[in-house]
Amino acid sequence: MTADDSFDRLDDDDYPAYTMGRAAEMLGTTQGFLRAVGEARLITPLRSAGGHRRYSRYQLRMAARARELVDQGTPIEAACRIVILEDQLEEAQRINAEYRRTAQTPGPPAA
Repeated sequence: MTADDSFDRLDDDDYPAYTMGRAAEMLGTTQGFLRAVGEARLITPLRSAGGHRRYSRYQLRMAARARELVDQGTPIEAACRIVILEDQLEEAQRINAEYRRTAQTPGPPAA
């Protein structure tokens, strides 16, 4: 992979571009919080060749939502479960909308 290839991947929501320290800084939280949401199975960071955790923008959005709930007094395990369910609901709604678009598009005339 060239430097240009790596730069192009930064627009990819799933590209693990952020170190644990940078991710914690961006979220205004601690590295321990990121470890905790990992232990609660909200996010599973990828590991660099050296074994360091790397986070994607998608994972940071999930962690940020969990932090909002924790800041409101929700226990971390419950917050992570809520975020997982919200994410699953959003995906199901996206699939349903796509299905409806496909079902409403008239197919080719029958022969």
